[in-house]
Amino acid sequence: MSARHYLLRCTACARSYTDDGHRLTCSEPHEPAYLRTEYVTKSLLPREGEAGLFRYRDWLPVTEATANAPGTVIYRSRGLAARLGLSELWIAFHGYWPERGAFAETATFKELEAATVLGRRADRPGTLVVSSAGNTAAAFATACSASQVPCVLVVPEGALGRLASRQPRHPCVRLVSLGGGADYTDAIAFAARIATLSGFEAEGGGWNVGRRDGLATVMLAAHEAIGRTPDHYFQAVGSGVGAIAAHEAALRLGEEPPRLVLCQNDSYAPLHRAWSSSLSGDEIGLADLDGDRAGAHASTTPELTNRQPPYTVRGGVRDVLKESGGTLVAMNDAAAATAMELFSECEGIDIERPAAFAVAALRQEAEGGLIARDAVVLLNITGGGRERFRRDHTLIPAVADVRMHREQALSADALDLVGRLT
Repeated sequence: MSARHYLLRCTACARSYTDDGHRLTCSEPHEPAYLRTEYVTKSLLPREGEAGLFRYRDWLPVTEATANAPGTVIYRSRGLAARLGLSELWIAFHGYWPERGAFAETATFKELEAATVLGRRADRPGTLVVSSAGNTAAAFATACSASQVPCVLVVPEGALGRLASRQPRHPCVRLVSLGGGADYTDAIAFAARIATLSGFEAEGGGWNVGRRDGLATVMLAAHEAIGRTPDHYFQAVGSGVGAIAAHEAALRLGEEPPRLVLCQNDSYAPLHRAWSSSLSGDEIGLADLDGDRAGAHASTTPELTNRQPPYTVRGGVRDVLKESGGTLVAMNDAAAATAMELFSECEGIDIERPAAFAVAALRQEAEGGLIARDAVVLLNITGGGRERFRRDHTLIPAVADVRMHREQALSADALDLVGRLT
């Protein structure tokens, strides 16, 4: 294994570890707590001549960088900024927008996660197991196919449409879909069971520092473009891992973290409910966030319906909101639909529905006078250009290698079936 240029530090007990490319948690007996990376290089110097997220490789937990890596396009808004009366509105765009230099084939920022996770576990044997509501699976399908890394992707059946791709999946990438009303939380649970099989390895989601530090490059790219960290940061969230990553990046830069303004779809908003309860003094626990399956299933944004988000985890959503003086709001579908049209009209590109909730939250705060007109604001468009990509390319529909009812996934036979895939 190549020497690592960083350590892992527990946010609860401060114990440090030399990374093996696999560790997800601290070994000490204490409350659930994230590990964070501590890099040898304390002042970030982007690598000249490199594009994409590996421009910030000194602050990425990787031993291997892939060619043609995805990145974040940062630009200063004119159209939307003028409409909202904000003189320093900057946009972090993730997706497909050739005129802006954005070529993410999955049209979301999940490609940042996949590239870093694979770079972190370079040369590790075994089959990676990834659960997803759709976009993450699409990113890992593309990245693992390109690198020929064995992987099993577990998604709800309704997410298959998001996995249509320009290139066929490599045979080493297997896809399992769960029907019978299964949602993202069911996919997480079944993926965890698969990862217990010999020769399989859990990817880890937000517990994986590769995911968080990959997403942290959004803030690093913004800092390079703007020259400082923003005053406010807007993002739509399901788990909130991207926002946690943005906060961690600001701390690593040694600057004042931006005020996090996170948004959920009010049709299913467990994080918003938890945050609101803390403001009222009647805080709910992590177990109470599971929420109702019917509500999650009915949401128009399945990507934002994580029923077990890292809210009370040390270093999780609650902590970063408190540390940044941030807030968590919920917007309705009508506000998001209006925001999608507004962004397309002002900026000239389609955006994904989850990203529209962030735009709606920004609009609400700007029009409500909650943001100074000259404040530096970063709006994270987590996905965009999907319709443009579909117009420009012929896509291959995703077909699952194994399809099963969510109740069948609880059986031992289901594990045997998946185990025979590789």
